Amino acid sequence: MGRSQETSGKKEVRTRKEKKRKEKEKKRAFKKGEGKSSFDEMIAYVDEFGNISSTPPDPTKKKTVVIAENIEIKTAKNDPENAKDYVRKGVVAFFNE
Repeated sequence: MGRSQETSGKKEVRTRKEKKRKEKEKKRAFKKGEGKSSFDEMIAYVDEFGNISSTPPDPTKKKTVVIAENIEIKTAKNDPENAKDYVRKGVVAFFNE
């Protein structure tokens, strides 16, 4: 019979490719298993102090009555009397007509 046509170099290349393929399969399986997260795990709640938490707020601490008269709405007015004078002072270094 004749000699095997496979040399040691070919064997090394084949084993490296096989090893790389197996690593890719492991990574793919790992990502596939971890990649799935439920919607409930992603939900965040805000407690009565304004902090973000993973547990829903206690319904007994919730304020249910809001009186519209107690809400204050204010806007800042632009008074021309209090406007600053924006005259710039300094030395002109370059002027191009």
